[in-house]
Amino acid sequence: MTDLVVVGAGLAAANAVQTLREEGFGGRVVMLGDEHERPYDRPPLSKDYLLGTRERAGVYLHEEHWYEANSVELRLGSPVTGLDRAAREVEIGGGERIRYTKLLLATGSRPRRLRVPGADLAGVHHLRRIDQADRLREALHAGGRVVVAGAGWIGLEIAAAARSRGCPVTVVEPAPTPLHAALGPRIGGFFAGLHRGNGVDFRFGTQVAELRGSDRVTAVVTSDGQEIPADIVVAGIGAHPNISLAEQAGLTIDAGGILVDASLRTDDPDIYAAGDIAAIPSARYGMRLRVEHWATAVESGKAAARAMLGHEVVYDELPYFFTDQYDVGMEFTGYVSPGGHDQVVTRGDVDGKAFHAFWLADGEVVAGMHVNCWEEGLGGVRDLIQTRRQVDVRHLSDAAV
Repeated sequence: MTDLVVVGAGLAAANAVQTLREEGFGGRVVMLGDEHERPYDRPPLSKDYLLGTRERAGVYLHEEHWYEANSVELRLGSPVTGLDRAAREVEIGGGERIRYTKLLLATGSRPRRLRVPGADLAGVHHLRRIDQADRLREALHAGGRVVVAGAGWIGLEIAAAARSRGCPVTVVEPAPTPLHAALGPRIGGFFAGLHRGNGVDFRFGTQVAELRGSDRVTAVVTSDGQEIPADIVVAGIGAHPNISLAEQAGLTIDAGGILVDASLRTDDPDIYAAGDIAAIPSARYGMRLRVEHWATAVESGKAAARAMLGHEVVYDELPYFFTDQYDVGMEFTGYVSPGGHDQVVTRGDVDGKAFHAFWLADGEVVAGMHVNCWEEGLGGVRDLIQTRRQVDVRHLSDAAV
């Protein structure tokens, strides 16, 4: 009997089990999740669900009956505590052991927590899971002064949601612009202007050093001595991949994640990894990439499922990300490391919030994005990245060409 076990119950895991059934696999499929919620989509947690424009039922990936109807053993509230590669078994809380023929690790990430005095006060929030989104949504609805630690994607989306709720918002960020490491100063400056135009106060070049209050937070103290009144503090300072199970089992770790080949297989031929935790080789960039975005979870989960069934799989998708903030919708594709580009070229109307941006290295486009250019989208951008052809910057920046 073939038993396929999936550790994790997030986006990558849900797409994997769906693909297993769509591909005709008729054996046993077990999905083990440590949360008590069936698989759901995470992007809405910092976007429309947080805003209150999407209801809870709209975030789940499948209807509740789907798992039983497709003979998927969905075990919620079942954190995996051990992996015995020799016996091909995983152990869950309580000591129960489940045997596998093939195993997929799709354990996702957890938010980096504020490690400063006062971080345990009421009113301090981290955002990764739906129960955390519920608490933050309720807090924003009640109102109050919001301080966001971190001006990355999550931090900016939370800031936009809080301003849309009418809350005063201050963002504390050690870099000189939002998204500085990801996008560089020029496009980071665009997002700074977008948020300032919507009333956000930025404190750049500093970070949260202390939270003050008795039972609840009342103020944030920054590393340069500023004191900012606060009723709600949200940490948007990144995430850690959940790779401890793999480490304990002796799987190879690389680029901050679990080393896999192009078929998402680890160095154990019976174990695969997908989503946030997988360090996947990229032929385009000549390195391993570990990507914590929605599209990678979806597509790598599907690819891993096919590979587990013995199909020939070469996963080499370009990273993709999207965001919605105020009246701006943005899509980004490709990869650019800090210092990994020598030029940023824009095309269109930056001030009018309708443009493309391209990151170039040695005359090649390595990444690109569009803001509110939905008719053109990213199709041509992907072609430029994949073909690696030299571009004429004058033509690239000229919307008439």
